Amino acid sequence: MTSTHDLKQKFWKSLADSPFIFLELDADPKTAVPMTAQLDKDANSAIWFFTTKDHTFAKGGPATATFAGKGHDMFARFSGTLREETSKERLEKQWSNVVEAWFPDGKDDPNLLMLRMDLGEAEIWNSDLGFVDNAKMLFGFDVREDAREEHTETVL
Repeated sequence: MTSTHDLKQKFWKSLADSPFIFLELDADPKTAVPMTAQLDKDANSAIWFFTTKDHTFAKGGPATATFAGKGHDMFARFSGTLREETSKERLEKQWSNVVEAWFPDGKDDPNLLMLRMDLGEAEIWNSDLGFVDNAKMLFGFDVREDAREEHTETVL
């Protein structure tokens, strides 16, 4: 049986390997768009996004993200609250050439907005059941209990 702690660790590793999520404001599901999560291994329960001051997300508020890992071996849905990040130190830490490609005027772009998502509840699924369970599936054996052990509801 995989522990909640282990599933959370697998989730963070999978998100770091492919930091693309689908993000939406809870008040308006039509706002759902792909975004690149800016991670910090030392951060406690937060991720960051770069966007523009005229983007729908600029108003912040409760939001939900959905994630599918690179090899479809990890899935997650998590909630949180979007807020403007005003820390210059955080901006410096999260800035990269990839971000600059979207903001050619750099860190001083007047339309640049950095958001922090303070994370809350999450549901995580590890779909990489391993060799034995995959073999069981191929032969039609019931793997539902094994799959349940690769799922957790937690707080990030």
